[in-house]
Amino acid sequence: MEKKTEQRIEDMAYEYWFAGIKNLSTRKKYLIREHMKTGRAVYYIEETKINKLPFLDERDRKVLLEAKHDKNIQESYKILEEKEIRFVPWFAPEYPERLLELPDFPYALYVKGSLPSPDGKKAAIVGARKCTPYGEKYALEFGCELARAGVEIISGLARGIDGMGQRGALIGRGKTFAVLGCGVDICYPREHIGLYSDILEQGGGILSELLPGTPPLSKHFPARNRIISGLADAVLVIEARERSGSLITADQALDQGRDVFALPGPINSPLSTGCNQLIRQGAGLLISPEMLLEEWNLPCQSVGRKEPENKKMLESREKLVYSRLGLYPKNVDQLVGETDMEVRELMSLLVSLELKGYIREISKNYYISVQ
Repeated sequence: MEKKTEQRIEDMAYEYWFAGIKNLSTRKKYLIREHMKTGRAVYYIEETKINKLPFLDERDRKVLLEAKHDKNIQESYKILEEKEIRFVPWFAPEYPERLLELPDFPYALYVKGSLPSPDGKKAAIVGARKCTPYGEKYALEFGCELARAGVEIISGLARGIDGMGQRGALIGRGKTFAVLGCGVDICYPREHIGLYSDILEQGGGILSELLPGTPPLSKHFPARNRIISGLADAVLVIEARERSGSLITADQALDQGRDVFALPGPINSPLSTGCNQLIRQGAGLLISPEMLLEEWNLPCQSVGRKEPENKKMLESREKLVYSRLGLYPKNVDQLVGETDMEVRELMSLLVSLELKGYIREISKNYYISVQ
């Protein structure tokens, strides 16, 4: 048994090496592996045989020959395992079948935590990074209620709508999965490290088609959007400008045969222009989580705010602060104005409430109630 395990690990190390070859397209990698059957066979292929592969041009052959000089294949794979990063190539049993439907499916995924389940409904929540309080509120609400109904939430961990939708899923005690435009060992943006950790702690996952260590370059993000939509049954666009990455995701979703819904917004808001445009073009109207759950024949869980059973044990000043918080995030300045407290006293009470589990800081100096 041990020998079989060692053999499997060694074989996967060659697959990891092959998947990570740069300057060789996914399509070419797919054709090479289909021809050679294993990554190990590719590594030991003779130059004369490479020259006979009809689908490779001179540049491809040169890239492959140079890659074969790598002598640290096993060591590199061990480092991957030490970082607790799973390597999931397209032919692995656990690779998401939904992605194989894409004409440009990722050759492999690199995963921290878990992958979305093969069953059940999944919704992608996407939108503007610089969103409005209106967008934040509904991203949080949709993420929370859909997660409570068992829907898994897919997004990109980005600032604004993405992060709020995923934070909502965690508040709803559900699972959420972040698709990154960088390596899974890099949290981007850095201020979402708390969200990154909470996603893993609650049984979700962080995934990317990019090698660990790959920086978050702008060119990576349009490509990662096809994975977000590809994993989902429906894409929910909460806020988007007339030209934005969220609309690219919506277009990709339609090409992939996924449903697209958009949240209507004020006609004078630039951040609602993209959503209103999608609705005009035939996207579903996103009125409430209940509407979407009804369409999917899923029971809607009540999301009415629960008063903690032991609320009476809170001090009167804590109760005052707690009473001002709900699912809609408020910052310290707002709370100072609503409670008429000094900042120092307010921060002390916020820390106390967070330690007792009544509230949570979802981004710097922004708080919500979790009970």
